[in-house]
Amino acid sequence: MSPAARSPHEVRAHLTSPGQPYETHEVVVGDVTFTTWKNSPDHLVQILEQSAHYADRDFLVHEAQRLSFAEHFAHAATMAHRLIEHGVRPGDRVAIAARNLPQVVVTFWGALAAGAVVAPLNAWWTSEELAFGLNDSGATILILDEERLARLRKQFNALRHLRHLVVISDDPGHAADLGKPHDVISLHGYGEFLGPVEARVALPAVAISPDDDATIFYTAGTTAKPKGAVATHRNSVTSVMSLGFANECRDLAAGVNYRGAPDVSLLNIPLFHVTGALAGLVASTASGGTLVTMRHFDAGRALALIERERVTTIGGVPTIVQQLLAHPDFHKFDLTSVRSVSYGGAPVPENLPARIRQALPHAIASNGYGLTETSALVAQISGQQYLDHPSSCGVAVPVCEVAVVPEAFDDAEPTPESRCADGTVGELWVKGPNVVRGYWRKPQASAQCFSHGWVRTGDIARVDEQGLLYIVDRSKDMIIHRGENVYPSVVEAEILAHPAVAECAVIGLPDETGDEEVVAVVVLREEGMVDVEEITAFLAPRVARFEMPSRFYLRSFALPRNAQLKILKRELRDALTHDNV
Repeated sequence: MSPAARSPHEVRAHLTSPGQPYETHEVVVGDVTFTTWKNSPDHLVQILEQSAHYADRDFLVHEAQRLSFAEHFAHAATMAHRLIEHGVRPGDRVAIAARNLPQVVVTFWGALAAGAVVAPLNAWWTSEELAFGLNDSGATILILDEERLARLRKQFNALRHLRHLVVISDDPGHAADLGKPHDVISLHGYGEFLGPVEARVALPAVAISPDDDATIFYTAGTTAKPKGAVATHRNSVTSVMSLGFANECRDLAAGVNYRGAPDVSLLNIPLFHVTGALAGLVASTASGGTLVTMRHFDAGRALALIERERVTTIGGVPTIVQQLLAHPDFHKFDLTSVRSVSYGGAPVPENLPARIRQALPHAIASNGYGLTETSALVAQISGQQYLDHPSSCGVAVPVCEVAVVPEAFDDAEPTPESRCADGTVGELWVKGPNVVRGYWRKPQASAQCFSHGWVRTGDIARVDEQGLLYIVDRSKDMIIHRGENVYPSVVEAEILAHPAVAECAVIGLPDETGDEEVVAVVVLREEGMVDVEEITAFLAPRVARFEMPSRFYLRSFALPRNAQLKILKRELRDALTHDNV
């Protein structure tokens, strides 16, 4: 390690001192006082405006397509005007459902510049789930690719608010196939909708304030229906500043300085995830970095792209990193450009940072923690500190306050007296200007999760005497499978729709690749009524491919439950691990 390396504590103190880029101060939002970044932009569109100064530098690289910052700005500004011409007003929702395509990026920024609220929908949802997201958000315009169009078409008559569909062609050289027209919904090809793009086009004159709604990212809760987490512009720019702070801490603690050397990031996280959108897209827009995207992740193809594009940053979820390291051709590629490997959102093998250090000696490994409800990043750990504490996800960034309280805690907000002692396990609460304002049109669910600027994460955690955060158990039992969030309650609801099923539990089990396997334990109303093949056939059209359990266990006796009749999934995991269900 370089002699110039400093301790994480020294670096944090330096970066947040008066006059430094990450100086903090207090602001009052409503009746809540937050610590926030003094030099943060007021809103996301300021980031778009500033990005135009990067001019001819590459911004987006997707397969054979390249878009500079200047070209992207012109396209995004043009999209903003087109959306306004088609009736979009400040506060209206514009939905997106597609792969990580350049047109998705243009639409994301164009909609924000029009004053709209962007609602990215999970591109792997079923047609019914897509229809739910459109109706719930009230989006009047949807930008999607041809694959999503084919999936959604049978739901057209059930879409209550949608008036325009803008279709991205699977082949950039040809116009999109729009198919049969609809009586109410107008279908447009993306190129036709965008129209001619002038190099000097200006953004529309739309007033945007820090606490206006910016995005709705859908997450699942305790019911089968997803909830839309509504992030304001303040929430979003706070998160991007926090990521910049964490990355500066990473580099300075390691004794390196990459200022003036923009990142080239291989983006493996979908843009409909808050991490992909904020930590990936918006962060690169702000810093002048290049985003390299793929149609679908393939470890061998990713390694070739890293070499070809001189990628500096890779990551996503731990599984992706493990697949890259395990690829048989790993050592055939020149990967010396990689200087950081970052991930989060899933349990991490304790040997992974050491494996990264051995395989990529010039790269610094980082692990982070965050939620959709916290606009991504809350804490991050990297470098030598991560090697020394490989099961931790780091110290909270200075604008976030974390509190671990007993699981039975039910007051409005944590107090010094209610917090668990260092090292004691409890439920994690987080406060900060990055915490979203609530769930879209769900006041009861919002009141249950959000209070006085805090969010109850549902994660079981502990904090040690150094302030390092450790996640002990999973939030709401969510499963990370092949980089996708699988919410057991969604799959359970569909399995329970089968008349032969009395009860069921869907859980995640680690497999030999480091991924999580989706497993279902099903109790039948009467033994022998159905078999696994019949349940599989019943479930297949009702859930997305990544949600489909790879294994089903049928049993005739009840699932284990506690006094509140909640299924004891930890007990089930233990039983399945030992093949004793």
